[in-house]
Order: sequence, then structure tokens, then C-alpha cells
Amino acid sequence: MAHSTRLFGLAVTVCLATAASYGGAGEALHAQEPQSREATAAFRSAVDLVSLNVTLTNQHDQLVGGLAATDFAVFEDGVPQELSFFSSARLPMDVAILLDTSSSMAGIMTVAQNAAIGLVETAQRTDRVSVTEFNDRANIIHPLGGDVSAAAQAIRATWPRGSTALYNGLYLAMTEMIRSRRGTQEIRKQAVVVLSDGQDTSSLVQYDDVMDLAKESGIVLYTILLLNPFEARRLNDLKSKQFSQPYFVMRSFAEATGGLAYMTTNANDLQGIYGRIASELAQQYTLGYVSTNAKRDGMFRRVVVKVLDHPGVLARTRTGYQAPKASARSGR
Repeated sequence: MAHSTRLFGLAVTVCLATAASYGGAGEALHAQEPQSREATAAFRSAVDLVSLNVTLTNQHDQLVGGLAATDFAVFEDGVPQELSFFSSARLPMDVAILLDTSSSMAGIMTVAQNAAIGLVETAQRTDRVSVTEFNDRANIIHPLGGDVSAAAQAIRATWPRGSTALYNGLYLAMTEMIRSRRGTQEIRKQAVVVLSDGQDTSSLVQYDDVMDLAKESGIVLYTILLLNPFEARRLNDLKSKQFSQPYFVMRSFAEATGGLAYMTTNANDLQGIYGRIASELAQQYTLGYVSTNAKRDGMFRRVVVKVLDHPGVLARTRTGYQAPKASARSGR
């Protein structure tokens, strides 16, 4: 992690105890009454709060809304945890749009831009959007902010050239989101939506650096892999057992953080994919708890969310979090 941080010249301090696990953009369909003032204050000030964005789906992969806190059970390393915060209401959101602008995107750039702009335009007044492009290098072309029109213009101004620095782009976008949380107790959801058509070919940051930062930050990653027909046929040919690095990378980022991985060979599918992501992010639940494990050992703790008394309803969230680590100076 220190290696990748030095590459960007950024001093990134990630504290999972106070980080929220974040979502994206859209309009809540099943908003619940706001929490009491005392509950909100506890959520904002609890030193060791762990928060989760949870998506519920039924047997038909349809989103499920309208549940209450009593419908959920949370386990950390197999130990039941008591919820200290619950909301199904729409919270303010930060959404980072990452676009692959490598030369291989030349024939489909306009279609990809239109689809991404469609997601940006779902943002509401309290939301913030950033735009990052990656080709030979990664560049934030619209910093995190509330100007939706400027974000759309930044997307429209992108053009394809060079190779693919996917990991650099993800690391840079998440770092900006982490920095935006410093010095504020505001409750916000955060998500990254990344589109790429191939494997990383030019990043200085490595896969493990990105995965570590994603797990530590609680930021949800939604990945869209746009494959050419030949690569898609390889994936469908199970007998060949041929390994697809782009597919593995995109799927693993999404699964670890509670997001979803999409794959298509048709650029015209992108608008629908971005739309489905917006719908999901709009209907997520936010759960918070203070771990019964008070050790500050820096270990990874696995988290499981279960839905009670609703057969067939499945919960999806991040796989866990990195516990804070006591400093040598404090001796704690």
C-alpha cells in the first residue's frame, strides 16, 4: 500500500472505523422515516462504527424494498452484531464515473459517453459526481462536486488514444473520494462505476493495491467489461479453461465491495446497464454497527448480512473490512 501511495504523491489515511460503505445515484422507492436525532448523532460520532450498503434481491433477481431493521441480522466473523443505525432512505451520494479512453474504444466512444451521461443525470441536489478517464495515464477531468452539467461536458470531451491504465484510474478516483471525507462527519454513500474494454496494460499501481484500498475504504465498485466477440467466446468455452484476466479483475473488484460486475459485447447495452446500476444504488439499505471485537489489530474481518423471515430474499454487501490498527505511540 505504501508503494502505491508514493506513486501518486498522496498521503492517504484510511480509517475503516469511521468510513461509511457507499452507494450511488438514483431515487429511493422505499424510503423509511428518518432516524431519531440520537441515532443519527450516534452514527456520526461512534469511533468504531462499521457501516454497510446492502442490496436485496429475490429469486428473480428483482430488487426488494420496504424492509425494517428487525428484518436484518449482521455477523462479523460469525459473531452476531447489534445494529446501531439503519436507513432505507436515500442518503447523499458521491459517484465516480471512470471511462476507458484507450484507442480500442474509438468505434464506440460516443455510445459509451451517452450511457455514462445518463447515469450522471440521475444525480440529485445533494449528490456529487466526479469523472476520471484512463488511457496511458489516469486523469480526473471533473473533480468531485455537484455541477452535473460540467460533469456531463467533461465526459463528452473525452477522446480515445493510447493504452489502458485501469488500476491507476481506480486508485486515483478512490483516493479523491477518501480525501473528501476528511474533516467531515456528513453521512454520504460513495461508489465507483468503471467501464473498460480490456486488461490493464500501463498502470504503475498494481491489482493488489487497488483491492486493498477498495476494501479499506468501503467504496462500492460497479464494473462494466465491454468484450470483443472473440474474448466473449473464450469465456463461454468452459472446456478450454482459458483464463481471462479482465473478467477476473472486474468481477473480483465488484464482489469484494458489494457491487456488481457486468459483461457485454454490445456497446448498445451500456445505457441499460448504467440504468440498472442507478436503480440498485437508489434502493440500497444502510446498516451500521459497532463491532463487539474491540481489538485494533489491523486484521480483515468478514461480514455477513442475512435477511430474516423473508424466504428467497438475498442480501449483498461488501465481504468485510480491515480493522483499525493501534499505533505504536499509543500502545493500544
